[in-house]
Amino acid sequence: MSKELKLGITGMTCAACSSRIEKVLNKMDGVNANVNLALEKANVKIDEDQVNPNDVVSRIEKLGYGVRKEKVDLDIKGMTCAACANRIEKGLKRMDGITMANVNLAAESGTVEFEPGIVNLEDITNKVKKLGYEAVLKQDQKEKENAKEKEIRAKEIKLIISIILSLPLLYTMAAHLPFDTGLPVPGILMNQWFQFVLATIVQFYIGGPFYIGAFRALSNKSANMDVLVALGTSAAYFYSLVEAVRYQFGALAKPDLYFETSAILITLILLGKLFEAKAKGRTTEAIKKLLDLQAKEATVIRDGQEIKIPVDQVQVGDQLLVKPGEKIPVDGTVIEGRSSIDESMITGESLPVEKSAGDTAIGATLNKNGTIKMKAEKVGKDTALAGIVKIVEEAQGSKAPIQRLADVISGIFVPIVIGIAVLTFLLWIIFVSPGNLSQALEPAIAVLVIACPCALGLATPTSIMVGTGKGAERGILFKGGEYLETTQGLNAVLLDKTGTITKGKPEVTDFLPLNKEESSMILSMVSAAEKSSEHPLAQAIVDYSDEQGIEKTKIDSFEAVPGHGIQAEVNGKSLFIGTRRLMKQENIDYASLEDKMSQLESEGKTAMLIAYDHEIKGIIAVADTIKESSAQAIKKMKELGIDVYMITGDNARTAHAIAEQAGIDHVFAEVLPEDKAEKVQMLQKKGMKVAMVGDGINDAPALAAADIGMAIGTGTDVAIETADITLVGGDLDHIPRAIELSRKTMGNIRQNLFWALFYNAIGIPIAAIGLLAPWVAGAAMAFSSVSVVTNSLRLKRVKI
Repeated sequence: MSKELKLGITGMTCAACSSRIEKVLNKMDGVNANVNLALEKANVKIDEDQVNPNDVVSRIEKLGYGVRKEKVDLDIKGMTCAACANRIEKGLKRMDGITMANVNLAAESGTVEFEPGIVNLEDITNKVKKLGYEAVLKQDQKEKENAKEKEIRAKEIKLIISIILSLPLLYTMAAHLPFDTGLPVPGILMNQWFQFVLATIVQFYIGGPFYIGAFRALSNKSANMDVLVALGTSAAYFYSLVEAVRYQFGALAKPDLYFETSAILITLILLGKLFEAKAKGRTTEAIKKLLDLQAKEATVIRDGQEIKIPVDQVQVGDQLLVKPGEKIPVDGTVIEGRSSIDESMITGESLPVEKSAGDTAIGATLNKNGTIKMKAEKVGKDTALAGIVKIVEEAQGSKAPIQRLADVISGIFVPIVIGIAVLTFLLWIIFVSPGNLSQALEPAIAVLVIACPCALGLATPTSIMVGTGKGAERGILFKGGEYLETTQGLNAVLLDKTGTITKGKPEVTDFLPLNKEESSMILSMVSAAEKSSEHPLAQAIVDYSDEQGIEKTKIDSFEAVPGHGIQAEVNGKSLFIGTRRLMKQENIDYASLEDKMSQLESEGKTAMLIAYDHEIKGIIAVADTIKESSAQAIKKMKELGIDVYMITGDNARTAHAIAEQAGIDHVFAEVLPEDKAEKVQMLQKKGMKVAMVGDGINDAPALAAADIGMAIGTGTDVAIETADITLVGGDLDHIPRAIELSRKTMGNIRQNLFWALFYNAIGIPIAAIGLLAPWVAGAAMAFSSVSVVTNSLRLKRVKI
């Protein structure tokens, strides 16, 4: 059978690349390929009897190129337990072109990564449907909440009907008790056909979804909670029906009826599912709170008129008017006016920030006291708030490695339970109570009903959802469950100095030219050269020069010397500004200024030597003060048993002076940007679990190399993209909070897994020896799932 694949190819740089891929693919049996360099696409026709689509992808990747992948987020309906999530995951992973599938029972969602040339969204949703569930593209939070509310209302109505029909049956149990209760039992309640009518409605109308779910699971050669419930309740219902018929035709003197068992079981399970749904709804409150921060309306200026429009209608380039007390609608730039803006909900900084023309305004922040006009630059899904919501959603839908244990257990759990139930039935009917079908049936039903994998499936994802949500509320954004789990094991934190420990906005404290008559000329050249640099120290020098009213000299060329300083050409002569290393490298004698350099550095200042035309001309010193929160945060980290290190390109004296102020004992000074990752790896080789905290582009390799990379949210997009955790705002106190949150979340997960496993380990034997009535087993099963979700919700109240 032939199939056509349209694959997006990455990594091709020239015609030789496309030609190479084409030749190699065409050598494969059953493959006819045409590779287009301009479109970065390959049209590949294959004979599926000879070659698999995945083999084609593997061959392209072996050649050193990539096949473009897409990721889709789905809402999945119809899952009842961990076995359901497991089955969908396995089913999707078996499809050609699916590279990753992750299904979250608690969030009722899934993330699928696929190669669009091999498989498409329709194929994926059809596969989920074939497995017995429904998958649709992820709805926005509001639509999802509305759908969830409708679903809960429908469950409430069914539960009320089920309770009304089950109560008369429950009342009949008074007649079966071994002692006299004194309660009157009307004859109609004891009539087998009256009980049959009530139980039938509950069994097939209220309990219908269990049969549908069980049929779908079994038709896909699998088993889930629906199978257990359908088997258990059907055994009680149909045994009672047979007894009723036999009694009707005089074959029995007294029937053994268990209609109340099946009806009460379904009612209790429904009650548990309703509680579970409501509790699960509370696990996503963090996203709801974030979305509530968003402005609902915006005042846009069009054709000179002020018009109020919904915020989702704002377009890039629109001019917006924001008055005092209003929320900034979207991300953009202030073009007119002055105001102070409360950015605490995004950055965590409590003090309002002064804004004027040219400054950035972040959507969802609060304009305090002035009217500003701004230009919309990022709207909808591109805003900072939308980015935070996306990170939280992805984290809540991801899996922690600890969940693998629950997935493995739940995958084999239901068949084992059915086997135990059958064995229990046989032991009772052969040995314990020979030939007594009703007595053998009761413990078997209890085993089927009490052993539900729901609690096991909910143990990890509910805690991850609450934990990541709690973090988001405090400005700590975990990119996934795996990072939340890894953070608990950290025992070393490596802090970049500039912009992380310090404010990152240094000021010039000393300018010491050797010849005072040349001071204006030297400062003019230095500030002109530094204007081309992006380093925070350079900006401090430019600001200082502007304050002094110095005009900048024209420079001929500029080059940054990473970790050393800068060099420029001015009037055909070389200008060097930087470290001793730079001067040594250029054979410039700076001995006359060594003592002064050392003194400035011992004061915690960064002193830079200035040389022009290969002669030393003076020193310019800059100080970057530490953040108010740094020392306290570092103290908290030490209390948590964390070794704190500082890493900087600054010289040792300056570094140690800053470290002493911050309370840091370990310092890596004079480290070049490219060597930061090596320091991370050096600590890892000592057996440490290392977190790297930084905010700049030069921190990205170290952030990627660390066990956990933490990016300061005020930093660059590259640092934030590379990191595993984003700390919104610049507060270092977020680091010990993140570690504490991770430890408490993982402790919560371990509690959940223990109780889910312990509950089944204790409950199944008790049910098997006949000490647990089926309806009590049903109540216990419902309680186990609710208790796991409720325990997870305790995380919302923990203090970090």
